[in-house]
Amino acid sequence: MTLPLSDVRVLDLSRILAGPYCAMLLGDLGADVIKVERPGAGDDTRQWGPPFAAGESAYYLCCNRNKRGITLNLKSAEGRALAARLAAVSDVLVENFLPGTLDGWGLGYEALSQHNPRLVYCSITGFGQTGPRRDEPGYDIMIQGLAGVMSITGEPDGPPMKLGVAISDISAGLLASQAILAALYAREKSGRGERIDISLFDATLSWLANVGQNYLVSGTIPQRQGTAHPNIVPYQAFQAADESLIVAVGNDLQYRRYCEVIGRPDLATEPRFATNAGRVEHRAELLPMLNEIMARRSAADWLARLNAAEIPCGAVNTIDRAFADPQTASREMLLEIEHPTIGPLKLAGSPLKLQHAGPVPRRPPPLLGEHTESVLQEVLGLKPDETSRLRASGIV
Repeated sequence: MTLPLSDVRVLDLSRILAGPYCAMLLGDLGADVIKVERPGAGDDTRQWGPPFAAGESAYYLCCNRNKRGITLNLKSAEGRALAARLAAVSDVLVENFLPGTLDGWGLGYEALSQHNPRLVYCSITGFGQTGPRRDEPGYDIMIQGLAGVMSITGEPDGPPMKLGVAISDISAGLLASQAILAALYAREKSGRGERIDISLFDATLSWLANVGQNYLVSGTIPQRQGTAHPNIVPYQAFQAADESLIVAVGNDLQYRRYCEVIGRPDLATEPRFATNAGRVEHRAELLPMLNEIMARRSAADWLARLNAAEIPCGAVNTIDRAFADPQTASREMLLEIEHPTIGPLKLAGSPLKLQHAGPVPRRPPPLLGEHTESVLQEVLGLKPDETSRLRASGIV
């Protein structure tokens, strides 16, 4: 099977999560991704643990499959020269250094595009290449706070909370991969590469979506609502007799069926609650009644009754239950691949489903510098004695 990006080479100079996640998605689609790390220490996430598996951190393993790994000392002139040579024979470069860093090293877009005008050069930073914050580092928790996400996350009477995963990083990585694919498509017509500027701050602001638009339309600052929805009621988690479950009533017909299931058809005809707009306006009166009713039965009992009535609902799974869900297996969202030191390694699968050329786990996350010699010899034509010299001198 030929994968869509099988003729694309990606030079991955990024670390942490957003850039590596972007490059991994391209690797999942068949690109030859060459991950460049610092000799000795490698990607910062290699130390982010526990847990570790045979010395490899779970954090690093989550976003670096389908790559070849090399080490280059980019603080040395010879290491930078090798990186420039790799960029000259690559289609895409992904980096997440502070703005201006790679320009100072002769590895910025202007310099590299002189030798490779077809290069798609993608920078992922905290705040982008412009603006008053451009020189500030951007970590996910900072961005969640600055972009307003933490202010709307958590219980109404609790403190601001961050999401449980680094959603600003993941969003930026997803958008970066989308921009890269668009640039590659445009290059087929123009013959020119592209300079892409992705910021975690922009990405996070963009996915405020309806909550952000609520503010822009009304001028009312959104507040924390726990699992509740600002525009739909009831659409949240309820505490059943044993554990929580989700009820997601999306329209008035579903609400009427829901009221039948819970034994309160009168709540569907009550003028305050008959329409979604009314339920949103009067949520403080409706929800205490629903909370009391939902606490009478077990979550499994409610889920059976709600599913039978075709009312959107679901369990609040722990992570182990999520990975054990039959839907996870049927969608190939839990994969196993052989790793050189760990052995069988379980990884989350790719969400990119293509009927004729779907992603496959071709390579496990590389060991630090695992493919240095083979890549430099294959891609740049270096001789074995040259790569041995580079390793002995600390360049690789």
